[in-house]
Amino acid sequence: MEWFDNLRGDISRYIGQTVTIFTTSGGKSGSGFSGVLISVSDCAVRLLVSAGEAPNCPLGSSCSGFNNLNNNFSNNNCNCNNPLGAIVIIPTSSIAAFTHNAI
Repeated sequence: MEWFDNLRGDISRYIGQTVTIFTTSGGKSGSGFSGVLISVSDCAVRLLVSAGEAPNCPLGSSCSGFNNLNNNFSNNNCNCNNPLGAIVIIPTSSIAAFTHNAI
């Protein structure tokens, strides 16, 4: 589809930048997704909508209470359970609008 090739080319120019993509779905997803554009393919667009946090307890720190069985820190003084972040995958057929900064 020629129109999609043009759209994919336009969207691909903004990889690595923060964009908002509105979808044809209803509910909260119809309000759009904002995040860093990671990739654009024939089938889907991927946005990083929530980046993971940096580790609180780097190697060599004084954190104690590491539980190897659960791979987490059980010490209340060391919060090392960081979220990994979130990626949203939007089917290209559901894209209603694409916004980006003009600069």
